Amino acid sequence: MARPQPRELEVLNSALISPHMLRITLGGEQMADFPVEQESAYVKLLLPQPGDERPLMRTYTIRRQRADEIDIDFALHEHAGPASSWAQAAGVGDRISIAGPGGKKLINSDADWLLLAGDMTALPAIAVNLEQLPAAARGYAVIAVSEEGDRQPLAHPPGVEVHWLVTDPFKDGTMALLNHIRALPRLPGKGAVWAACEFDVMRQLRQYFRAEHQVPASHRYISSYWKQGLNEEQHKQVKRVEEAVFAGTE
Repeated sequence: MARPQPRELEVLNSALISPHMLRITLGGEQMADFPVEQESAYVKLLLPQPGDERPLMRTYTIRRQRADEIDIDFALHEHAGPASSWAQAAGVGDRISIAGPGGKKLINSDADWLLLAGDMTALPAIAVNLEQLPAAARGYAVIAVSEEGDRQPLAHPPGVEVHWLVTDPFKDGTMALLNHIRALPRLPGKGAVWAACEFDVMRQLRQYFRAEHQVPASHRYISSYWKQGLNEEQHKQVKRVEEAVFAGTE
């Protein structure tokens, strides 16, 4: 089957929702045939490059969807990449092409306890996951943010505790996330884990939940959204190798 053609969308609004999170609302005529109920699915932004170079592709989660528009949240940091740079400069009426949507990445909620974890790059996806959990769900959400003002009001079941960690993701933030998760009180029964974070922390979380908690592969989604010191293209190459190696050990 042929891949769907990219669609060109228009910037309808830009809003700084916290000191380090910028929300861009996209819409326009080409939203007419966009699939419904795609919150938590991903799209790829196609960022034009000089001359005849192929556009750069950057992957982002659909945070919210309405009849004719979607919200994309961009984590902002000192070392801005191509996508966050575009988002900060974008104004109402600007246009950008996107590909997708791709598949949804939701936690397997068929478990006795749940853990959702990540840094600010994963916050949009964690927020959608929390909103869609069963009312009786219990467990933890652990979210690392850059400063106190980056905490967001999140809808979640009363049995899920939300833990905010205020850290610098490029210094101690990655290990702070891992260490906090290790220190959480263990809950009885079968668990499910959804985590997205820096590459090296992802590897340690995989080992921790597979070996020590014995969470089966069917109930683990643990992915890296970035790697310290690498751009997205380099990260993808490293990630592909890691996925192949890890698949052979399951």
